[in-house]
Amino acid sequence: MYRCIAEFIAGRSGHATTADLLTLITRAQLDHLVKTGELIRVWHGVYGTAAPDRWGRLAALDAHIGQPAVACMGTAAALYGFDTEGRTAVHILDPGVRVRPTVGLMVHQRLGAPLQRVQGRLATAPAWTAVEVARTLTRPRALATLDAALRSGWCTRADLDTAIDEQKGRRGIVAVRALAPLADGRAESAMESEARLVMIDGGLPRAELQFVITGSDQSWRVDFAWPHHGVVAEYESVEWHAGPLQMVRDKVRFAAIQQLGWTVIPIVASDVRVHPRRLVDRIDEHLSRPTSASRRELA
Repeated sequence: MYRCIAEFIAGRSGHATTADLLTLITRAQLDHLVKTGELIRVWHGVYGTAAPDRWGRLAALDAHIGQPAVACMGTAAALYGFDTEGRTAVHILDPGVRVRPTVGLMVHQRLGAPLQRVQGRLATAPAWTAVEVARTLTRPRALATLDAALRSGWCTRADLDTAIDEQKGRRGIVAVRALAPLADGRAESAMESEARLVMIDGGLPRAELQFVITGSDQSWRVDFAWPHHGVVAEYESVEWHAGPLQMVRDKVRFAAIQQLGWTVIPIVASDVRVHPRRLVDRIDEHLSRPTSASRRELA
C-alpha cells in the first residue's frame, strides 16, 4: 500500500471516507487497493487498513452518517459492560438522516428512549438497554442480561423497574416483568444465571449466591450454597479447567470444601440446557440427605 495512504488513515483514527482518499489517489487506485485487500470497506464509503473491532466500526459509522451514532441494544450493553450475547452487529438509533440497515448494522426507531453518555458516546440508558435487550431473548438469557446489568453497577433494581414501566405494552415486556424480581447482581456469568433459573423453576429452595466457606486457614467462594443442608453447587465451564494446573487447583479446592463436610455438586452446560429436570432431582436428593455440615457453625 502507498505509505501516504496508511499514514493518512492512521491519523484519522483508523478509517477514511471515499472523499478523503480521493484527495490522495484516483478512483481506480482506490478500487485496486480494495480488490487486493490492502484497504477494507468498513461501511459504504468508509475504509480502513484492517478489520476494526466493535468500537472502530462505531467510529467509522460516525463518518458514514456524518454525525456521532447513538448506540442501543447489544451495542449499548457492550459499552456498559453487560452484553451477555456477544453478537457482532452494530445497533444504533435512527440518526434522522438517510442510512439503511445492512449486514452488520441495525437501525432502530426508539423515540423517547432515555440517553446517557458512556465511554464518550451517547447510548440508551443502562436500565432501558437491559430491559430492551431482555425483551428479545429467551427467559434464561433474559435473566442473564438483567443479572449482568445489576452486576455492572450501571443500574439498580429500581432503575430496571422504571424501565419496565416505560416499555409497558412492548413485545416481551410481560416476561421481563415476571423475571425482574429474580434478577441478582451476584451472578458472575450468564450460565450461572441460567442454572439458577433452572433451580427456581424446579422448585428448589433458593440458594445463597457467591457464598463464602471458611476453613481453619483459608476460605473459598462457591457459586451456589444451601448452608443449612451442607450442599454447594459449582458451574464448570470449558474455561473452568483451563489447563492442568487450574484443574489441579480446583480439585484441591473441592477436596478441601468436602473435608469440611460439604457436598459439592458440579454443574455443566448440558445439565442446564439438556437435562434440567435431572439436575433439579440431583440437587434435591442431596438437599434431602442429613449432613454433618448442617450441624456445624456456618461460615
